[in-house]
Formats: sequence, C-alpha cells, structure tokens
Amino acid sequence: MSVLGAGVVAASVFPRGGRRLVVYVVYDRRGGVEDFVVHALAGLREHAAHVVVVANGSLTDEGRAKLAPVADSVLVRDNRGYDIWAHKEALEFVGDLSSYDEVVLTNDTWFGPVRPYGPVFERMDARPVHFWGMTDHAEEVPNPFTGEGRLPYHLQSFWIAVRREMFLSEQWRRYWRELPEMPDYFDAVLKHEAVFTKQFADRGFVAEAAFPYRKYPTTHPALFNADLLIDDGCPLLKRRPLFHYPPFLDRHAVIGRWTLERVESYGFPMPLIWSNLARNVQPRVLNADAAMLEVLPDVDTSYDPTTPLRIVVIAHIFYVEMTDEILDRADTLPADYDLVVTTPEQDRADAIREIVSARSSAPRNVEIRVVRNEGRDQSAFLIGCRDILLGDRYDLVVKLHSKKTPQDGFNVGRYFKDQQFANLLNSPGYAANMVALFQREPGLGLAYPPTIHVGYPTMGRGWWSNKAGFERIAADLGILVPLDEISPLAPYGSMYFARPEALRLLIDHEWSYDDFGGAEAYQDGGLAHILERVPSYAAAELGFHTRTVASTEHLAISHTAFDFNLDQMSATMAGFTIDQIHFLKRAGYVGDGSLSDFVRMYRRMGYPGSSLLGVMSAARRRLVRFAGRARSALARTKR
Repeated sequence: MSVLGAGVVAASVFPRGGRRLVVYVVYDRRGGVEDFVVHALAGLREHAAHVVVVANGSLTDEGRAKLAPVADSVLVRDNRGYDIWAHKEALEFVGDLSSYDEVVLTNDTWFGPVRPYGPVFERMDARPVHFWGMTDHAEEVPNPFTGEGRLPYHLQSFWIAVRREMFLSEQWRRYWRELPEMPDYFDAVLKHEAVFTKQFADRGFVAEAAFPYRKYPTTHPALFNADLLIDDGCPLLKRRPLFHYPPFLDRHAVIGRWTLERVESYGFPMPLIWSNLARNVQPRVLNADAAMLEVLPDVDTSYDPTTPLRIVVIAHIFYVEMTDEILDRADTLPADYDLVVTTPEQDRADAIREIVSARSSAPRNVEIRVVRNEGRDQSAFLIGCRDILLGDRYDLVVKLHSKKTPQDGFNVGRYFKDQQFANLLNSPGYAANMVALFQREPGLGLAYPPTIHVGYPTMGRGWWSNKAGFERIAADLGILVPLDEISPLAPYGSMYFARPEALRLLIDHEWSYDDFGGAEAYQDGGLAHILERVPSYAAAELGFHTRTVASTEHLAISHTAFDFNLDQMSATMAGFTIDQIHFLKRAGYVGDGSLSDFVRMYRRMGYPGSSLLGVMSAARRRLVRFAGRARSALARTKR
C-alpha cells in the first residue's frame, strides 16, 4: 500500500447505501445509440444513483429516445479529446460531487454485462481503496507505443471507479484542470491512460484492479485472456479482441471464436454483439478475428423442419446447357422453394422452360424472365428481380448463375464453378446445415464461399481497380461501414444465400441497365464488378453480419494450398507473419509485383545504389534470384 501523501485522506470502503455516479461515454459515427449500449446501461442502473451519458460527436433524436430510460442526464459534445475529455466535461457538468461516494468513469468500448455487475461491486465495495479499475496492464519496457522508455503499470481507463477521498482532493481537481489536449489515440494512451494510475499512486492514493493481471498468464488479459476473465466473473468483454489487427491476434493465438462461444454460454444476447461489430468493423477483419468461416458437414446436424424458411432461388442462366446442373444443386435445399430464372433472350427462355418441364422433380413455383444482358447476373438480380426482393414473400434468397469463366482456361473455370456451387449446395445434408445457419442466427445476412484463390492471384488485390468506384457507391447508398484495406469481404463469383432485408440498401436503389454499360464495361472498375463487392458492406450497415462457408473437400483443397504457399513466401524473411507484413509495408511495397513496384520498395528502404540505375539493378538481381530458385524447384519436381 502506498504511503499517504500530503493532504491525502485514508481510503475507505464504499458505504452501505452509498451513492454512485456513473459517467458513460458513447461514440457513434452515425449519431445513434447501439442496442448493446442500452443493455450495458440498463444493468448499471440498479448500482447507480445517477447516470450521465456523454455522446461524442452527434446524437440523433432516435438515439436520445433510446437513452431516456437508462440515463438521467445526456450531454452532446464535439468529438474532441476522446472519452477522456468527455469525462472531464461531464465532471464539470455535474459540478459538486460531494453528494456521491464513488464516481465510475467508463465508455462504450466493452460489451456487458456478460456476468452480473453485482458481485464485482460487492467485492470492490469492501476494499479500502481510493480508486479501482476493472482490469490493469503490467509495466512494459520498452514502451510499445514509443519504442523507448517504459509504459507504467496502470489501471485500464475503460473503467475507473474513484472514491470521494480522491475526487474531493486538490490533486484530483488539479489533474483535470491541467489535462493536456489529446488530438489522437496515442495521446489518449500516453497522456492519460498510461499515467493516471502512477500520478495518483505516487501521491499516496491506493489503487486496485478487480481482476489483476498477475492472476492471468499474460500482462494484458483484457486483450489476450478475455475468456478467462469472463470465467472469473468479469462482467465486461472488451470489444478490441474482435476488431484488432488479425495478424497481431494470430501472433498471440487470441481466438475470438472461443471467446464469443464463452460469452454465449453465459446467456449474453449475441445479436447485440454481432450487430455492433457488423456496423463498425471492417468485414474481412471481423471474419478473421471471429473465425466466421463455417465448415459444414454433408450430414444434416442442425436444420429445424418445424420452422422452415420461405426460399426463392434466383438463377441467371446464360448457358442453357447448365440448367439441369443448377437445378440439381437447388434441389438439395431442405424444403420446397420457388424458382425464378432470368435469361437474356426468348429462345434461351423457351429452352430453359422445356428443360424444367421435363425434370422429374420441379420447384414449387417457376417463373422465367427475359432481361437485358447489360450487367449480366448483377442487373438481372437487382433490376430484373427487384419486385421479388422488395416483397415480403421470402425469408431467404439463393442467388446462382451459370458460370463457366472460359476466358480463364478449362481447369481454372472448372474449379471456380465447383468452388461456388459445392460450397453453397453440396448435398441435401449440407444444404440443410446451410439454411440452419439462418434459422439459428437472426442477424445473419449473407453466407457464401471464401475468397477464391486457387487459379487466381486474388490474395492481396481483391479490390483490383474497384475501390474508388465502391467508395462512390457506398456514399450514395449511405454505407458507413469501414472498408477493408487490402481485399474486401465479398462473394467473388457473385453467388450467395441472403436475407432479402439484408440487401435492402442495394435493392432500394433504382438501378438502370444503362448504368452498367455494354459488354466493354464488364470489367474491373465497371459497375457489375463493383457491385459484386458491395453485398456484405450494405448488409453490415443495416446490422447484418456475414459468414463464409465451405465444404470439407474444398476446405482441404484451399487450406493445403494456402499452407504451402504461405510457407514458401514466409521463407523469404524471418519472423512471424505480422513482422513480415510490417517489414514490407515499411518498405513501401504495395503493388502488383512488377519491377517498378520493387524499385519503389528498394528506394524507400535506401537499398545500396543511390541512382535509379543502381536501385533497378539491385531489384533486378533479386528478381533473377527468385526466378532461379523457382526454376530449380521446378526442375526438382520433374526428376
């Protein structure tokens, strides 16, 4: 225990019947209030005499109405200085704190209560401390934010509870009076969170953590051991393990899927988590952090026939000879379905109608529509079937099309087609499990195969030349979901299962065939290719999340290829994957692998040879070595 400094009053326990002030800071880029915030505050009400909510930025009328039952006071301020300056302004708003016995300063960076608040309050109420945190962080040398010095031991600022002996002190008033400006996140960490505990502890104030890091196997359990914290009764789950940089979490074996399963096991309403993450996390990052790939078996293990979903299959068929193949896939669905076929010519429509009529099994209802071909399956779906998607007749739409991809060669086209069809409708048992995902998760908006990479250089360049156009469309549609940096989470191949309401932003927009242009516009940067990348982001804006799905066979094909390819790439430099990524990014390498990209990278690194010729020579030597190794490897495979 610290030695009491001058003017410091000895710590006391929280008195029975004491009064607690809670100051909760919320930030929402849309000006709203997410349901998880209301849930968190509702649980705190019984433990607080007064709740002040500070909205950083803006607050809509709807958001204010959602706060009314769970907050006594609501402040709206400019989003300046993060939650720390919001706490400062809230304290100034309240003014005289002498009627309170404890002040809790917290924010919306956590989900809860995963476990009840009560036991933690009761335990900490009995502790004679001046201030306490929910979790703490060990001292680190060097400071990971600066690369030098030390990061002091500190209570984590997402939850700091302060007793009256401290908040009525001159030291407290001086701290907030002299609080520095904090223009960025690192300022908030280095100028407040990292120093708050030390400053007051050095002056004799006594601090504790409800769940101290010393009881856990890492120095930062809120990030690395969230599941263990929850098991020990911690009511809060930090959001960061579910949106942090995936290679960092991979380096430390932080398995978000296990954490979420643990949270669900304690009865927390999971739709609150999924909706918030969908709207505020880059979809591909979320897919990785929460391990949202579902590997489905070919034996039905989860479908509930007592709650069938109303399903429509919308298939754009250009290659008439693929009609039977597509219908064979659709027939694996676990319940009756309606079929809507779009095709660009009447002759094709007549041929398709004959094929459908000749089949021994037929969908419940069949409709064949002739549509214009500008935009191909994208326009056929969004324009030719807009009335179906806007209606309320169906719970689930299965979007398929006749895919051959002849321009990419036989093997590649064959694999791409099977990667789409088999990962969506592999067998009756598989399709039943696929539908069961939507039965089980009301917030699941889309499900589709993982990114195609066998036969295609998709990894690292999934946006291709579509990102600028995507950004324009996102702005037009009101999509504020953050975009993934390197490659979007998207249904490459444009086949998927979806809830029609999850696609509402795409469907409500009145597209025209002329928007798509002619055949020459069907390329990267054209509207059809841009729209291929939009569905998950449009769904996420409405709070619907996406899962990727794979059969056991295709996961075997995909993983073994990935495993070998990554092993080969990783052999070119030392360290964990995150170290290799950071090395290349610091070198400035982002490109398509051309010589000019290597030149830019080596110039950024200050590689030997200050002249352009020297840099090009160095880069060319590296490329020659790479090519030589590749030829040697190929020769060895031929022996």
